[in-house]
Amino acid sequence: MKSKKIGWIGTGLMGNPMVKHLLNAGFNVNVHNRTKQKAQDLIDLGCTWYPTPGQLAANSDIVVTIIGSPAEVEACYFGSEGILKAVLPGTILIDMTTTKPTLSIKISEQAALKQVEFIDAPVSGGQVGAINGTLSVMIGGKPAVVESVRPLFEAFAKNIVHQGPAGAGQHTKMCNQITIAGTLIGVCEGLIYGVKAGLDPNTLLESISKGAAGCWSLDVLAPKIVKGDYSPGFSVDNFVKDLTIALEEADTFKLSLPGLALVKQLYISIQAMGKGSCGNQALYLALERLADIKN
Repeated sequence: MKSKKIGWIGTGLMGNPMVKHLLNAGFNVNVHNRTKQKAQDLIDLGCTWYPTPGQLAANSDIVVTIIGSPAEVEACYFGSEGILKAVLPGTILIDMTTTKPTLSIKISEQAALKQVEFIDAPVSGGQVGAINGTLSVMIGGKPAVVESVRPLFEAFAKNIVHQGPAGAGQHTKMCNQITIAGTLIGVCEGLIYGVKAGLDPNTLLESISKGAAGCWSLDVLAPKIVKGDYSPGFSVDNFVKDLTIALEEADTFKLSLPGLALVKQLYISIQAMGKGSCGNQALYLALERLADIKN
């Protein structure tokens, strides 16, 4: 497996530490990013730079993408200098971006026409998980292909689960994001209530994080909220993108998700405050304003 050349597209908050884990595990990595400067530290560590997705794909055995919006994913795969214009038969493509399940299925179908395999494998765990190598990977694709690239995932992930055919990984990620949205509004409302009741926030967290309310958001995000730290591990803008995908997919099922719709509206208010680049724990700021805690 480590003799394979890995092509990696997207070296941002998530991609950069994930590539470093691959390098530390002994993989050879090609890289591409829209801004070369954001990949420079990886180039300095030994990665080979390619100026377009297509050129990278033509020189890689396995191509991984972890970029931005569905539109960016589509351009990366189907654009004039995209992956599918240059990829060679036998290559394995892995999209780790959180994107539309329907787009993953489309890429899989078009890749098959070129005798190329495709896996959708979005991740959860945020920047902290990427840095620590503890991500959770949700995978859609052929079982044999998934198993063939498991060593790659093991370099930066602790929980690797095959969910089904192409698109299943993305549907699982939607379930993940829906659950985070519901959990995080509970965390923020609990903290708001505590402040209004005159409780010390740190002491409050000592109690509720150890009981039935305990969860990742309480352990990782609530302490940041208490400190006023809204730096991004996962940004509001990216979370709104994910919640929009989830609601659009729910519409195709004729499925009502009123809690998710409410949380999305609160996040849109955060964007309107000019804080879209903040971490998704900034949901607290919208509820803080509603509670008139700060003026």
